[in-house]
Amino acid sequence: MATITAQAVKELRETTGAGMMDCKRALQEADGDMAKAVEILRKSGAAKAEKKSAREVKDGLVEAYIHAGGKLGVLVEVNCETDFVAKTDDFKEFVRNVAMQIAATNPIAIDRESVSEEVVQKEMKIYREQALASGKPEHIVDKIAEGKLNKFYSEHVLLEQPYIRDPEKNIKEYLTEIIAKLGENITIRRFTRFRIGEE
Repeated sequence: MATITAQAVKELRETTGAGMMDCKRALQEADGDMAKAVEILRKSGAAKAEKKSAREVKDGLVEAYIHAGGKLGVLVEVNCETDFVAKTDDFKEFVRNVAMQIAATNPIAIDRESVSEEVVQKEMKIYREQALASGKPEHIVDKIAEGKLNKFYSEHVLLEQPYIRDPEKNIKEYLTEIIAKLGENITIRRFTRFRIGEE
């Protein structure tokens, strides 16, 4: 059994934002292996977030982000359970980062369930036609189209997009980390993106 130093716990806390005792437990379980401990915390964070997802969100913030030059702006509403969490720096930073993500990536929806059926059918038709045109056999065309549709979601759906400040994780994983850290259910409710000259 590896000896868990206070320095290792501190380092893991800085990396993950998890609580001190959670970090200590994760390091003990991982036998001092930092990468393994991060993975353990991510899994437990996802489990905690899953448990909190049924809780009602009645508070939160509306953030306005205007990009330098004033030609691009975003309004986003992010909800949490209490006014206490809404006032924390971690929550405010998360909301601001989500607004910046929307400004940078121009998503069409928050999650894949919010993408209109019309858009999904149109994309699938294009991907099937591309696969057929490239000579792929009919029986694998749908599978290829499905794969391309998943890629489309990861580029155009907010929760599935790689986070611009840390492309190793997507926005859903970033959201899960914040839920685990702040101990409340948090949801990105809606957003609007404005760009000069765009409808």
